[in-house]
Amino acid sequence: MLKQQETSIPQHRKVYEILRSHITGGVFGEGDFLPSENELCTVHHVTRPTIRKALDRLTNEGYIVRHQGKGSIVKGSPKGVGILSMTGTTSAIGQDNLTTTIIIKPEIRTWNQAFTFPLTKAEIESGCVYIERLRLVNGKPVFYDITMIPNVNLPRFTSRNFENKSLFDILRKHYHIEVRGGEQQLLAIVADEKMKGYFNVGQGHPILQLNRKIETSRAGFYIYSQVFCNTDEYVLYGTF
Repeated sequence: MLKQQETSIPQHRKVYEILRSHITGGVFGEGDFLPSENELCTVHHVTRPTIRKALDRLTNEGYIVRHQGKGSIVKGSPKGVGILSMTGTTSAIGQDNLTTTIIIKPEIRTWNQAFTFPLTKAEIESGCVYIERLRLVNGKPVFYDITMIPNVNLPRFTSRNFENKSLFDILRKHYHIEVRGGEQQLLAIVADEKMKGYFNVGQGHPILQLNRKIETSRAGFYIYSQVFCNTDEYVLYGTF
């Protein structure tokens, strides 16, 4: 079933994924020109409308700027710590600077609440995939997050490797689930014993807590997360 899902990806999405990975991986740097539309058509054996769909998406997501008569100029990976942005933390910070420690590997659990967000009867009956992670930026622990995802049509999800991987990328590439937006609640709290241990901070240290309900391209399918942020050295910003 998973193989069928992966081979059914539209051509413009395949081209998008390749170009996106080349930009985030440093093959194309800020200010570089992407190959022309004709060159991309030749390399990827697709039509011009297919290339334009891929370039439109890269433009909308902030990876490139397109200039009439000049071509597509790389802006680089979208900036900002993606806790407040739909680009995701890995895309915003960069894979080289961000490492992930898996505290609890993905496992199936029952649930009847998702932080402060109510669940539907179908969500409760399906159970969830539960994950806990600690994210480090340049070796410093900055994010501790708990994520719960409805256990609906996610074949082999719990067997995937999430170490130093982007959850949003895995959902997009392997399950055709894309993040669209959502709602979040921000709370100012002080570090409890668990947070003190994870972030190496003292008693009463301020921590930012975010409860999030993230809307996706799959109808009725939401990602729920609770994120704790130590913002001593990082300012969180972005669009949601």
